[in-house]
Amino acid sequence: MKGLELAQRYFEQVGAPMLTEKFHKYEARIAAGLVGDGSECFGFDDELSKDHDWGPSFCIWLNSEDYIRIGMEIQREYEALPMVFEGYEKIDTKGNDDRRGVFANEAFYKRFIGLDHPPQSLQEWRMIPEEYLAVATNGKVFSDPLGEFTYFREKLKEFYPEDIRLKKIAARCMTIAQSGQYNYPRCIKRGEYVAAYYSEAKFVDAVVSMIFLLNKEYKPFYKWMHRAMLKLPVLGERIYELLIDLVAVDEKETNNFYMRKSNIIEEISMHVINELYRQGLSDHKSDFLWDHGPEVQLRIQDPIIKGIDVTLD
Repeated sequence: MKGLELAQRYFEQVGAPMLTEKFHKYEARIAAGLVGDGSECFGFDDELSKDHDWGPSFCIWLNSEDYIRIGMEIQREYEALPMVFEGYEKIDTKGNDDRRGVFANEAFYKRFIGLDHPPQSLQEWRMIPEEYLAVATNGKVFSDPLGEFTYFREKLKEFYPEDIRLKKIAARCMTIAQSGQYNYPRCIKRGEYVAAYYSEAKFVDAVVSMIFLLNKEYKPFYKWMHRAMLKLPVLGERIYELLIDLVAVDEKETNNFYMRKSNIIEEISMHVINELYRQGLSDHKSDFLWDHGPEVQLRIQDPIIKGIDVTLD
């Protein structure tokens, strides 16, 4: 059973009855679900996931006033719930045992995005890393009669404002070009193989981020970012496969190991350029993404965001 499904069943059959019995007066003010850290919140958990931070558990969210009033009481009742459910045992790792339980809405979001409110300015949006926004909006809300937790969640799920998305896309153009198209082959020619592998890794990270930005979705933590690409309609499956090709090139099976990698880097870059054209984000005719970054940045409306160095984000 997947952890998210297990969590919902555990809440519905064990958690919800406890809330009805012990906190009936506040039941219509309590939200519950599973959101945050953990592969199960992304639906990526497997047999390996079950050796730590996995099992029957869920989150309870309260507004600040209710948390002060009854938060600790609900936490005590939560901790008294059965550790085993339908044959699955809750396994916590020391130091990570605060992933589930009772939280104030604002404090829960602040731990991930650094704000106790939905971002209200372009600068606030720009400072939140994609990975943290992915964590803050993953999983599932099982119940939220008051709607306050879900309101915050839906504001984040609206995605970056367009000027911030464009700024990030412009910066990714520069990184993809610099690390993959330019520096990777130069490092190889110089015999700097460690630098070449680092360039390849930076290229992969920037490409994955670019594909998520082009889809208006948040890129998750690096362990899951490649797998998560498969669900993306814009270039997701194609780039997913090309990145496998890139890292799976076998030096023993080709006479030109590094040339094959360089060719894949160029193929990926051209897919990105063509999508920039399709979305109307660049009209530069270059096959070098470095030339497209400034073109994307020109489409930013806010003068402060537009004035930031194109390579920075």
